[in-house]
Amino acid sequence: MAKELAYHDEAAVGYDRAFAHVSRHFLPFLLSAARVASGMKVLDIATGTGLAAAESLLVVGPTGHVVAADVSEAMVGQARQRLGAAANVTFAVEDGQSLSFADCSFDALTCSLGLMFFPDPSRGLSEFLRVLRPGGRAAASVATVPERTYNGRINTAMAKHLPAISEATARTFSLGDSARLRQLLEKAGFQNIEITSQAHRFKMPSFDAYFGPFERGGGSTGQAYLTLPQSVRDIVREEVQRNLGGTGGPVEIEVEYQFASGQRC
Repeated sequence: MAKELAYHDEAAVGYDRAFAHVSRHFLPFLLSAARVASGMKVLDIATGTGLAAAESLLVVGPTGHVVAADVSEAMVGQARQRLGAAANVTFAVEDGQSLSFADCSFDALTCSLGLMFFPDPSRGLSEFLRVLRPGGRAAASVATVPERTYNGRINTAMAKHLPAISEATARTFSLGDSARLRQLLEKAGFQNIEITSQAHRFKMPSFDAYFGPFERGGGSTGQAYLTLPQSVRDIVREEVQRNLGGTGGPVEIEVEYQFASGQRC
């Protein structure tokens, strides 16, 4: 993950305030794509604060098991706080491009909005395939375009003033091309590939309700925002508000994700 958009401790703490309601809405589509079912052993890679892992625990039930893994120790710490009371979950600090698990360890694998941050998505997908058991499926959700992403407009506005994140921001949306995504899955060796998309409009009571969590450092976007001088922060805030038409009343943010899944045969 590019350091300019990395999830350090502060970003991990503020992630749920900024994103949890968005992630939760789309998680059922992700688990469905991975065919997560009762009794399965599931790896949730790039688990973040454990939202997808929590959803998987509900599905696999007491006879199943979920491993919540993330490259960020801070994020794993947040996931542990959320899920630590569950008896059938374990936690691991893992690089999704170089997993420590043995071949054929899992029945299903989920990756919610993580693959698009991998420096080498192809390597990550190859690892996903390796740790799946025959017949198992991996599913990843990715963003499409900045205009249909919850925080994409903010990243785009910041990139004009913080060139260091321009490349990282562009890579975040590079997997929004369904043809490229399919090609990557095929190259990794997946079969029975499925790519679908889902969109939803999130209505917030005000622009401040939307922007506030980022303004306070939530997520990687918020942490990048706080590195800007106050005068530039004001410019970014005004640009995003103008783009959303936020004039004091409610604002709506359209979000669209793609869900790509494949099977190990």
